[in-house]
Amino acid sequence: MASAKNAHAAALLLAAALAGCGAPAKTATLFTGRFCSMGPNNLVTNEFAYWNPEDRTSVVSPDWELSSGSLFSVRGAGWTGIPDDKTPDACSSNGNNSAVFRLTTRRADFENVEVSFRLLNRGLHDTPTTPRQPYDGVHIFLRYQTEYHLYYASINRREGTIVIKKKVPGGPSNGGTYYELTPYVRREVPYGKWQDIRATVRNNPDGSVTIELFSGSRRLVAATDTGRVGGPPITNAGKVGLRTDNADALFGDFIVTGLPARTAAAAAAGRARRPAAEGAASAARLTAATGPG
Repeated sequence: MASAKNAHAAALLLAAALAGCGAPAKTATLFTGRFCSMGPNNLVTNEFAYWNPEDRTSVVSPDWELSSGSLFSVRGAGWTGIPDDKTPDACSSNGNNSAVFRLTTRRADFENVEVSFRLLNRGLHDTPTTPRQPYDGVHIFLRYQTEYHLYYASINRREGTIVIKKKVPGGPSNGGTYYELTPYVRREVPYGKWQDIRATVRNNPDGSVTIELFSGSRRLVAATDTGRVGGPPITNAGKVGLRTDNADALFGDFIVTGLPARTAAAAAAGRARRPAAEGAASAARLTAATGPG
């Protein structure tokens, strides 16, 4: 009887593993990000609109909020502009401050989702107030509760790595602390080439949260946040978005798709087949990151 039960359990795990080898099963498209020009200079929105919502000259997007930087429209894609550190006026005609670019959806109801988009990283810069940093590049916001509480997946970094982190309130990094959920995995940035990027976040039956980062069909890194560091996993729905630092970047085809919650069998199968480089970081790595990214 025991051997039969074991065989049945093994079969369930195998089936779940086979089902999970490709792209995750999806439900429906929840959001399609539009990068439509809403004002002069092909501006979609900017930080002036975020901090001055009642100003009649503010350029407001129905889809996006930008707490820092400026977002422009270029042939249907979103663009940071060539980043500088100048505080923009209502139309970003005097500068864009996109050296520090923080873009989120207005909607905050994204729970178990896949975020996919096309990315063109045209190169990195620096300014007098934003000198070169290892984390300069492009990052994805998931389960964004506030600027202090979110998941963060780095896909392009100046230092040539990728990583998944959790940020929690309180600490030295703009009022928060980053915790590494994976090791830093080597990946050179393909500057000047379009990249097909996907990131997924899903709750597990045991209360943990799994985050995965893909380039095309290839899974690059994955983490399961059990709450062992940095407090409880972020299980609530939130915003999604993009962060860039000193990057001249364009984004297109930004789509958020719903995912079904993971079953216990699928979660176990995912842990079993995860390559060592994709697993949760070792105890030595599961510590607070000292830098802001």
